[in-house]
Amino acid sequence: MILSTDMAAFFFLSSLILPLLAALICLSLRHEGLLRNGIILFSGLMLGAGAVMLVWNAPVILTAADVGGVLLDRTITATDVILLSLFLYFGFRFKSRRVVFLSVAQILLLGALELLAPPSVPVDAVVFHADGLSVAMILIINLVGPLVCFHAIAYMQNHERHLSLAISAQPRFFFMMLLFIGAMNGLVLSNQLHHLYFFFELTTLCSFCLIGHDRTTDATDSALRALWMNSFGGLSFVLALVLIQTSAKTLDFRLLMVGADNPAAKLLLPALSLLCLAAFVKAAQFPFQSWLLGAMVAPTPVSALLHASTMVKAGIYMLIRLAPLFHNTFLSPCMAVYGGFVFMAAAALAVGQHNGKKVLAYSTISNLGLIVACIGINTSFSLTAAVYLLLFHAVTKALLFLCVGTIEQHIHSRDIEDMLGLYGVMPTTALMTVAGVLMMIMPPFGMVLGKWMAIESAAAHMEVIVLVVAGSAMTVMYWARWAGLLMSEPVVIPYRFEHMPFYTWMVLLSLSAGAAGLSAAAPWLYEIILMAANGGRVFSADFMVHGGVMESAVGRFAVFPLCLLVLAGCIVAVLAFRHASRGRRVSPYLCGEQTVAPTVFNGPMDQPVKAGAKNYYLTSIFGEKNLTVWLNTIAVVLLVLFLGGVR
Repeated sequence: MILSTDMAAFFFLSSLILPLLAALICLSLRHEGLLRNGIILFSGLMLGAGAVMLVWNAPVILTAADVGGVLLDRTITATDVILLSLFLYFGFRFKSRRVVFLSVAQILLLGALELLAPPSVPVDAVVFHADGLSVAMILIINLVGPLVCFHAIAYMQNHERHLSLAISAQPRFFFMMLLFIGAMNGLVLSNQLHHLYFFFELTTLCSFCLIGHDRTTDATDSALRALWMNSFGGLSFVLALVLIQTSAKTLDFRLLMVGADNPAAKLLLPALSLLCLAAFVKAAQFPFQSWLLGAMVAPTPVSALLHASTMVKAGIYMLIRLAPLFHNTFLSPCMAVYGGFVFMAAAALAVGQHNGKKVLAYSTISNLGLIVACIGINTSFSLTAAVYLLLFHAVTKALLFLCVGTIEQHIHSRDIEDMLGLYGVMPTTALMTVAGVLMMIMPPFGMVLGKWMAIESAAAHMEVIVLVVAGSAMTVMYWARWAGLLMSEPVVIPYRFEHMPFYTWMVLLSLSAGAAGLSAAAPWLYEIILMAANGGRVFSADFMVHGGVMESAVGRFAVFPLCLLVLAGCIVAVLAFRHASRGRRVSPYLCGEQTVAPTVFNGPMDQPVKAGAKNYYLTSIFGEKNLTVWLNTIAVVLLVLFLGGVR
């Protein structure tokens, strides 16, 4: 089935308008919890259905004539000024000179752009487009994003109960969450760069409000850091738009792509380097990672949304979209080295962390660095790896963040050392968390498939492959340590499900099943999304798919056969567990006189000694205080080379 123009216009506009309408309704419902929950569920299901429908109908384009482009263009321009004025207000309100300066600079440059650009988008210009890359992002945003919102329904009730709030802030919270999803839809569907810039800055506003949601001192400071850093990225973006308009006389992305092989396109390299810098900031790459680390003070669903389906993925989407324009230029190898360095550096810092949300945050930065390295290698093979990593990271990381949020509300700690033996307290949540960890580091799951593609892509680049291999080794180290803690004693016999709200169960099980199912379907996703829906020039047929096996010129990955092997292993594990349940539980020998308590023995002077175990975090080597300054310095040097080496 092919979408008619009217149906396509309805889909594109509903992807923007439906989240906004749902957000406004949630904001207006101060006390109607059931009605608000119904609005969130309905809008999420509609967005998910629309995203799935798009898979079978892409590629799709809509011109300005199809969607009232003149009115849309004027509306976005006016709203852009209002948005930047709002940033300026926040700068004065919180006495942040950085925010004030960056907001004023963007307003002035936006005014210069309006003077340079034509008064409106031509009626035949493409306003919205959906190709293979857009479809992959739309699936991430509109399937994972609503699930995070569903989880937040029960989470925020417990969160506000813990804070003893007299007046609920949930209307404001869900307004921003849904607006965030709508902003991301607009960002990935927009073809005009100045429209994309508006949605880029709208995600900055949403992140600022959500990070500062609890309005504590830490939350406000972290929100301001996110605002000024991402405003710096916005300044880089709008400066790039001025340069592009000056040299190319158009902000139409498809027209720029058509001229990518033209020697005159080299004039765009300074602008491309600035757009890449804006994307690095948005993706929290070094040395801009502190805004994302500070965002961990926000409620956990905010962290899940930022890391999985919105903010940081916006920067990665931009880089993949821009890749053909800087192919065979100095920017590509510089980006590959920079991304490989961030992958290794963030993995090293994750090794020294025992705060669960910080481990996940550094893991996100690390994996995004690997994706940036793949984009820098800039072959069809490496870009396929980038999209696979992007897709599977979103689902798996959403699962892990929401599991940590659920665990934190139960044990009142996010320290992974306090999760020792969690299987004995929350067996189902512990199992789903371990499943998420294994999906990050073990075959046949999608993250490992993407990493295999990334390593094969980097094999010809010695300076990149060394960084990727070192980062991969440290990645296995911190994930395996966490999984071991969760599955340590005591064993629950018989197995029991812990009590959790319906929304929490539904979301965690959906994400667990989704991550596993998508991994098993990875070969067919390649054919359906990247090949069948590819309307651009980014991807070519590097893989042959047969019998659930992905085969290329450099090797093969037997996805479906390995999935069957994993399934057989799970069945054996269940049978072994049932056999173990009939055994006699024996306390470990503690090298002293045993007592009734299984972890206490009588030590010197006949005093009771409690035995305990704790992981080494090697903070003298991998501690933030020791490494961060040096890693940021190296990242700054690499960025200077990246920006200064344009030729």
